[in-house]
Parts: sequence; structure tokens; C-alpha cells
Amino acid sequence: MMENQSGPNVEENLAIIRKNIAHAMEKSGRSDSVRIMAVTKTVSPERVNQALALGIDLIGENRVQELIEKYDSYDRKKCEIHFIGHLQTNKVKYIVDKVDMIESLDSIRLAEEIERQCKRIGRTMKVLVQVNAGREESKYGVYPEDVPGFMEKVSYFPHLRVQGLMAVVPKCKEYAEICKYFMNMNHLFLDSRLKNIDNINMVCLSMGMTNDYGLAVENGATIIRIGRGLFGERPKAL
Repeated sequence: MMENQSGPNVEENLAIIRKNIAHAMEKSGRSDSVRIMAVTKTVSPERVNQALALGIDLIGENRVQELIEKYDSYDRKKCEIHFIGHLQTNKVKYIVDKVDMIESLDSIRLAEEIERQCKRIGRTMKVLVQVNAGREESKYGVYPEDVPGFMEKVSYFPHLRVQGLMAVVPKCKEYAEICKYFMNMNHLFLDSRLKNIDNINMVCLSMGMTNDYGLAVENGATIIRIGRGLFGERPKAL
């Protein structure tokens, strides 16, 4: 089920997001840049293209089937597409020619399949290692303490290019708690960068969503993943 084109004002929402990012960067003394990812789950291609026309240049897809259905309707000259949902190995072949990055690399088995499919079509794939920051059994991702060894193994796949980390953090009620997870992720990101592993270029830290992206930016996020904050609430049926 896709939402229709009416609804929250994307232009106004985007202006608020950009203002909040600027405030967070000033607060933390950052002088680099942060990319806004438009998370497009259930969002119609028309509204996604509206966001692209406003300067969004990165979209995130959660579902393979939805990506396939909407792919030809996107203004591909204006954006990159990242896959951010859990990716089953039997679905890899359907997206390796359509996405610019897979942010949800969470197992060696998945890395092997991405390698196999990319070799088949003659391309390399940028990936982020998905980190289960809270070690939650209900969520996918590599546990923080296992990230160094995991990246070492992935570095040997010639058709994969590790670009950084994608954080999956628990829902937190307290400011200090979510801050702790973001700080720990930033430390892991920076420590991984210092290792200078061949075939690994640590330039992306994807973390923060609608409710907490400001705090994520304060703690070093280079990509924030915004769906509801940009496009409004998703249909209740989903």
C-alpha cells in the first residue's frame, strides 16, 4: 500500500530538518557535512521525486519488492539509492544492479552472496556493516565487539567495498541512554578508521532517525535516515 501524493508539506519538513542539522553541527563544533536520506517505505514515487526536486540526493529502500516496483519511476539522475532493510540472500540478485550501496550487511553469508552476484554482473558494491548497538535479539546486525573481526573478513571480498557502519540502536526513553549508544557507535567508527584495513574506507556513519537525528549528528553521524519526519506518518495498516 502506497500513500497518495497529498499530505504533509515535504518542503516545510525538509527546511526544519536542515535547520536542526545546522544547529546540531554548530553545537558539536562540526564543520563537515551530513547527508539526509529520505526513507521511502510506502511513499509514492511522486512524493519521493518531489523530495528529489527539493535537493534530496539520497533515498533509502527497506523492501526488495517495493524497490523493484518503484525503481523506474524515480528520477535516478538526481539521487543515489541505498538499501537499508534486512536483506535475504535469495533477494540479493534482484537489487545488485539497482542500488548504489547496501547499508545492511549483517552476516558473512550475505557478504558471500553479494560478492557472488556482483562478480556475475561485473561490478563492485559499496556496503556498510550493520551494527546491532544494543545487542537486541529481535534485531539484525553485528554486535559491536564483533565488528573488527567481521570487517577483517569482509575486506577479502574483491567485489565489496566497506564504507563504514550503519547503526541500529534500541528505543530509549532517556536522553542519556540514546546519547550513550550514539557515542559508542562514533567511537567504534573512529577506531575502525584508525585500523587502516585494506579495501575498507571508513567514511560513512549512518545513524539517527526522525526522533533522534539531531543527537546523532552531534555524535558524528554522516547520514541520517528520515522517513516520517520528511513524508509524515505511514498508513496505519502497515
